[in-house]
Amino acid sequence: MNIIDELEWRDAINQQTDADGLRELTNKKAISLYCGVDPTGDSMHIGHLIPFIMLKRFQLAGHRPVILIGGATGTIGDPSGRQTERSLQTLEQIQDNVVSLTNQMLKLFVTEGDNQIRMVNNYDWTHKINVIEFLRDYGKNFSINSMLAKDVVSSRLDSGISFTEFSYQILQSLDYLHLYQNEDVQLQIGGSDQWGNITSGLDLIRKKEGSEAQAFGLTIPLMLKADGTKFGKTAGGAVWLDPAKTTPYEFYQFWANTDDRDVVKYLKYFTFLTKEQIDALAEKVQAEPHKREAQITLAEEMTRFVHGEDMLQQAKRITAALFSGDIKSLSVEEIEQGFKEMPTYEAAIEDKNIVDWLVEVGIEPSKRQSREDVSKGAISMNGERIADLDFIVSASHAIGGKFIIIRKGKKNYSLVKLS
Repeated sequence: MNIIDELEWRDAINQQTDADGLRELTNKKAISLYCGVDPTGDSMHIGHLIPFIMLKRFQLAGHRPVILIGGATGTIGDPSGRQTERSLQTLEQIQDNVVSLTNQMLKLFVTEGDNQIRMVNNYDWTHKINVIEFLRDYGKNFSINSMLAKDVVSSRLDSGISFTEFSYQILQSLDYLHLYQNEDVQLQIGGSDQWGNITSGLDLIRKKEGSEAQAFGLTIPLMLKADGTKFGKTAGGAVWLDPAKTTPYEFYQFWANTDDRDVVKYLKYFTFLTKEQIDALAEKVQAEPHKREAQITLAEEMTRFVHGEDMLQQAKRITAALFSGDIKSLSVEEIEQGFKEMPTYEAAIEDKNIVDWLVEVGIEPSKRQSREDVSKGAISMNGERIADLDFIVSASHAIGGKFIIIRKGKKNYSLVKLS
């Protein structure tokens, strides 16, 4: 299957500048293509993954992807989708972000082989251009009227846009021209909000290299959930690829909790499963939705891809322990992951009657309620039911000498840290 046909089957194409020409070119030979990300933060989130997974698909089909880290464009800020000016970061912070994102990309996408993904930084060629060269050699090729007509600019005219952000599309166009001339890049891909920047780059290439220059643009659709809300957001914020920001367990749970209406779309977009495998899972969503086999497969594939097999198995252990109540099987690290967003309390390291201890910690509102819950068997400690009103809580009950897990009823977990 041609790579463009595969992307179409996966519903992963929004716009193309020349669909027939790109299909013909990719049928003839292996091409070089690129996608970029600006270092506005020290980690990508899952929304950033989509175009880079498309790059990976091109690589698996024999093509030669290039990942661009925007060390230069990141100092300015892309106005796409924003109605206010970005706060400019220091050059030192941007450089730190460049290092972090580069390491993240290397971990996820770079493999051995002739079509290994290449990493570039647009600061390397942009910082050499002085202001006179910028205006004469590049600015002269851009019509203000065309620039104002771009969606990313026209949507900002009422609220205002600085010359700095207005000039972003020139710098991104310069990137495409540089990669076309020096890395044989013939295709840029990006999100749907990048269409204006991509077409500006194509215009610059044809003005500099001639109207017959073979260069193309492709964007992916805007990802929305079935309920119309933005993909990749949770009550706690963005779902990050950095395990220090979003733990592997949280990452796994995000995908495992995917709506039935979205799961097949996500399997197509994010995983490298075959059409036959995804079709089989789609049938199970219809026939046996309660088994959530498609969601579990999605969670496994994505957690393995981003965090590796060991972290996937850890996330599955935490999930199984919370479902079964077998808390003692978890390590301290796994407890910290699994209970990160659950109610957390602190308690002194001293022996205390269970009824009094639950009130003192703050899990129970009163001794009367505490006695009632314990006597009814509604309280479990580290997975074991406590029904003895004379039970004494001590430091020996803490897992790893640090945590005690209380479950009240079937689902209400609390984490108690001993101090």
